[in-house]
Amino acid sequence: MGAIRTLDIPEDVLESARMTASELKVEMAVVLYSQGRLSIGKARELAGMSLWDFRRLLGLRRVPPHYDQEDLDEDLSTLRELGPH
Repeated sequence: MGAIRTLDIPEDVLESARMTASELKVEMAVVLYSQGRLSIGKARELAGMSLWDFRRLLGLRRVPPHYDQEDLDEDLSTLRELGPH
């Protein structure tokens, strides 16, 4: 992981939205993915979720998948890590 930048969100904004900082990160990840601005790998990283949990969330939100070479490479890497069953 590269450098980390901090984004200041006023507490009253989070309270008004009835969200935690973690929930806001998930919402940002979903929106940025749905707009095609983040790959699923980067979006799930921002959300702090596993790939499979993030995909499930996208399905529940009816966000269509964007599947590109980076996604395929990440899936293949995950399958290699899991190894044969």
